[in-house]
Amino acid sequence: MSGFIPGFPTDGVVTVNRVLLKPEYSVDDLEERVALLCENVKTYHSDTGFVGGFVALNSGQISNEGSTVGQAVESPLKEREALIVTFWRSFGEHEASHRSDSFQPLFRQVLELCENGNEEIAYRMLWSGKAYSPEEAEQARAAKAQYAQAA
Repeated sequence: MSGFIPGFPTDGVVTVNRVLLKPEYSVDDLEERVALLCENVKTYHSDTGFVGGFVALNSGQISNEGSTVGQAVESPLKEREALIVTFWRSFGEHEASHRSDSFQPLFRQVLELCENGNEEIAYRMLWSGKAYSPEEAEQARAAKAQYAQAA
């Protein structure tokens, strides 16, 4: 780990929820409900295992350079699919947060938006990293060039 997520322990847990919005709901509906849910988690669980998180919305763009299936130009799930990713010290602390009385009503409000129900999968982190500074990148390239010739 390189400190990409400050305070995230090497044996921490990453959870991922995939939300597919029902047609009758908007991204604004999702943002509002998820904001309330995330604020609750930060307020009541920052000292009981929550380390951080983010919510990402499908932009519709598909990388033809990084994809190996077809050459699509736009995802059919644009503005309908979101990922809610959270970082926890342990799976047990994550599970306890879901059992809290203040969390459950907000969670149910988010689930009302979901076409796909909900499955939250827990992962263990294998790698994380942040970009080099311009100086670090220059040093890394120089080291690669120097040691690539030696090999």
